[in-house]
Amino acid sequence: MEPRYADVVDQHLARTLTAEDLSEEDGLDPLERVTCRTHRRWLHDCVASPLHVVIITGTRWCRACECALNVAIDQLAGDVSVRCPSCGDTPATRATRQLVRACRASLAAAHDH
Repeated sequence: MEPRYADVVDQHLARTLTAEDLSEEDGLDPLERVTCRTHRRWLHDCVASPLHVVIITGTRWCRACECALNVAIDQLAGDVSVRCPSCGDTPATRATRQLVRACRASLAAAHDH
């Protein structure tokens, strides 16, 4: 386990963070992670942070309205919804599909221990 995660209480999370850090060095797309290196949390727990908006890739971004998308996570149902607060649409983009997929995988990984 990486020393930077030694104080993370959830050891499953700490091991997953470490594994994804190493995988990222070997080519894992950072946008496919189920953990967040910055917040040291499961992705679904911090995806609503403004730091997760990536305008260039369209991640959590409505290009039509030029604003950040809202993300809602229903942990009980395992549901992830993404909507623009301005137009109400869910962009049908690769970035949005990737974000939803990563959040669902994060939910599953967090409960798989």
